[in-house]
Amino acid sequence: MPEIKYQPTKHDHDAFIKKTSKRKGFNKAYAALELEYALAGEMLAARSRSGLTQEQVASLMGTTKSAVSRLESANTRPPSVSSLKKYADAVGCILKIELVPLSRKSVRRSTPGTQSNATRHAA
Repeated sequence: MPEIKYQPTKHDHDAFIKKTSKRKGFNKAYAALELEYALAGEMLAARSRSGLTQEQVASLMGTTKSAVSRLESANTRPPSVSSLKKYADAVGCILKIELVPLSRKSVRRSTPGTQSNATRHAA
């Protein structure tokens, strides 16, 4: 049997969003899942760059193709950090996670030597 080479499916995300955003309730639902869609997009782009199929990624991760499919889906519960690390390694990437403050005013900082309210109440 000849070996099948992975060929990513072309997807015009902007055209998809333009078309589907006309549906009632789509924009609200999409906004609610924005982070999940961004993560799924990053994962799919990384796998595409690596040239690997879901089956190959699954083999490298020690899991199944269906598990990789669930990881890449924005419609399921978010993957664990451990799963993201394994996925990143399988597709030749490193996992980078950032917490970015919204603004200086929204960030409450405690002075060195003092306790924040959360720490004080937990003690």
